[in-house]
Amino acid sequence: MRVLGFVLAILAMAGVAAGATGPVARSAAYVASMQNENGGFAEQGRSPDGPLTAWAALGIVAADGSPTTRARAREYLRGSVASASTDGDLALRVLALSALGYRVEDVLLDRLRHHQPGTLVNETMWVVIALRAVEVEPPASFVAAILSAQASGGGFPWSRGGRPDSNDTAAAIQALRSAHVGGTPIRRAVAALRAFANLDGGYALTKGRPSDAQSTAWAIQALLSVGERSGKAPFRFLARLRRADGSYRYSLAYATTPVWVTSQVLPALAGRPFPFG
Repeated sequence: MRVLGFVLAILAMAGVAAGATGPVARSAAYVASMQNENGGFAEQGRSPDGPLTAWAALGIVAADGSPTTRARAREYLRGSVASASTDGDLALRVLALSALGYRVEDVLLDRLRHHQPGTLVNETMWVVIALRAVEVEPPASFVAAILSAQASGGGFPWSRGGRPDSNDTAAAIQALRSAHVGGTPIRRAVAALRAFANLDGGYALTKGRPSDAQSTAWAIQALLSVGERSGKAPFRFLARLRRADGSYRYSLAYATTPVWVTSQVLPALAGRPFPFG
């Protein structure tokens, strides 16, 4: 992996967040320091790729990161967006490009408009979020496909008929709220999401598992999207996972993929649910 040189990393850290301060700025600085010379982002020892660059860009935008870092990420994503292999991958890159201020080409938006909802409910969630990010109303069939996957307990699964989890429940809430859905489906989903909270203040991916950073961040974002507060406990849990360099551990037991984890924590810390308004 060709990681940016020491001087460029220091410059990125110095200008990473004009508006953010404290832990948000430091964490955004960590992510910015992992930008490669070609504008993409990668975990230590790996090559850059589109999905991680999209997540990193979203985290840095949420934290009001440096214009230079954002511009270089935008150019990388512009060059890679057409190669997205799935609608979910394309939706993620479109969401990031929109947040970075780039007008996405109509041919790519047409691909999202012609998405065919299927077994993978998570993909349809992201297509809806991406379309709303560029101020396009998703077809009613997309929203209906998400709603039809809601489990009896109110949660949402990754794939149709699967076991609901906190991350997909949180993504569904944000997708549905972006599409102006309210009422009973949202209330049930929020109640289901809160049931994934553990006594340590964090949220688990599935019930019975330990809390992790990304699940906790997703929950914070989803609650914000419906105008509810998560309380201080989830933030206290996240603070326990923050390392000296600004990155976040995945959990108390594991420190893995810190660029990805930190990138997904940043929007929650900055108080910005998807899609960014």
